[in-house]
Amino acid sequence: MEPLAFLAQPAFARMWTAVRHRLEREGLAVRGRVRLADPAPEEREAIGLLLGPVRHRGDLWVSLPDLDARLRVSAAGAGLLDVVPLLGGGPLVDRPGLRAAKASAREQAWAEVEAALAPSGLGEWAGEWIAEVRRAGVVARLTPENAVRLLHQAVAVLAELELAQDARRGRAELAARYTGTAHGLDDDTPLSRVVLRGLAARAGRAVPTGAAERRALWAEAGVAVDAVSQTVLTYGLRPTGRDLRSRQLAERSRACAETHLTARDLRVQPIALPPGTLVRICENPRVVEAAADAACAAPLVCVNGNPATVVFTLLDALAATGALFAYHGDFDWPGIAIAARVLARYQAVPWRFRARDYEDAVAEVRERDAPERALSGPAAPTPWDPALATAMEAAGVAVHEESVLATLLADLAEGEREGLGRADVHGR
Repeated sequence: MEPLAFLAQPAFARMWTAVRHRLEREGLAVRGRVRLADPAPEEREAIGLLLGPVRHRGDLWVSLPDLDARLRVSAAGAGLLDVVPLLGGGPLVDRPGLRAAKASAREQAWAEVEAALAPSGLGEWAGEWIAEVRRAGVVARLTPENAVRLLHQAVAVLAELELAQDARRGRAELAARYTGTAHGLDDDTPLSRVVLRGLAARAGRAVPTGAAERRALWAEAGVAVDAVSQTVLTYGLRPTGRDLRSRQLAERSRACAETHLTARDLRVQPIALPPGTLVRICENPRVVEAAADAACAAPLVCVNGNPATVVFTLLDALAATGALFAYHGDFDWPGIAIAARVLARYQAVPWRFRARDYEDAVAEVRERDAPERALSGPAAPTPWDPALATAMEAAGVAVHEESVLATLLADLAEGEREGLGRADVHGR
């Protein structure tokens, strides 16, 4: 019988399988032994012919060094590392070596990505972001080459969002620019998960888990997930255009009806108002609802909390046609941060949003004996009126727009300059 035919007989099958596993587990080192539990008579006979007499009862233990030595002096004339691959199963795999090579390549990949952070323009949060992505295993299933490519894409996307925070862009366009496909940043992609972790790190918050949280985080970064799901709430806008959307918007304003505009609405036909039109901006939808109920005529745009991309799209378009803006929001620290962004971006004037207005609002809350809401979170500066931040820290009371609704409605009903100071009326 040919040597390989003898060694390939079924009676040796379990032994060769056990030997292969042992060699691969040990990094192809010929050492140790393997156990054959309760071998059949034909297995004992075959192994006895190869290695010499074996026990007739109990398990069999086969020493790999002994088996290697016996093969070398047999008709096979070769050791285990040469014989085992010829008996089925293909080449032997040095599994510890393979793991070490993959680990080395992955370490090199992380080092390369970390080195790319310095010139990227990202903030100090970027180091913790990369460490968190690594801990979470977001790219663990990718090859090192694919992981490096994905992480470089993530750094590039985040760098654009970091360096041009006031710019508005669509997620599909952003994805196409850095991945070559409009779907490269869809929610189910590894790149999207990595970028969202970066945005969460930049904002100092937890990684979003639901669709609404992900959409909000994209919006905060100036990225529109699509052109129709996000809307900006408006009231009283009377555009000068004669296109269908402008006519519909003007008709709804005459009917004292609020209107939700999508990014697609604004992209198809930008809204243009008569130059010099004063547009009031509020933070809470309740102000718009009350203005509609009271049939106020003054134009009003609601940012609805932290402004989404579509809000800035509308305000940018209105500013481009010469509109002026006056802003009111919640007297709490998040509201102050929102106000600072809007006031600075559009050179807007504060609308009932100075220190004296806050003090009056707190006094009114206390006169009504209403429950007071304590300010929470880090304080924020109020550069349009530094005394406002001082007054808020002193009182420690949060006052939301709903608490001063009557005053705001009176301004909206009585005149476009109501609620603005002398400097605000004459200067911008």
